[in-house]
Amino acid sequence: MVAAAVALGGLSTAAIAQRDPAYAAARAGGEIGEQPDGYLGLVGAASGELRALVNNINIQRKSAYTAKAQASGATVEQLAFTSGCNLILQTSAGEKYKTPEGVWKTRTGAAPERDSRCV
Repeated sequence: MVAAAVALGGLSTAAIAQRDPAYAAARAGGEIGEQPDGYLGLVGAASGELRALVNNINIQRKSAYTAKAQASGATVEQLAFTSGCNLILQTSAGEKYKTPEGVWKTRTGAAPERDSRCV
């Protein structure tokens, strides 16, 4: 139940962000990617505008995780981790994600490398 709530929360935040052309371009261009901790990350050097965009999205995600944690009795970290598992799984071929070892990879047609605790 917690995982489902997190997945829906992550999707709504991602859906809002995807309306921003700068977000879509950065994601498609491999400048940003999903991380196992449930937050977006910068893959390399980034402009101030891109940093601000990623920070804003991460603030929204943390707010959603916090609200869901209070409602479910889970911790913010647990919800963020579960969301990270789901968001990495939802990446499309060509998009970046961070492996559990902290290495940025480009998603192929194969399943992404995720933490062994992901269900």
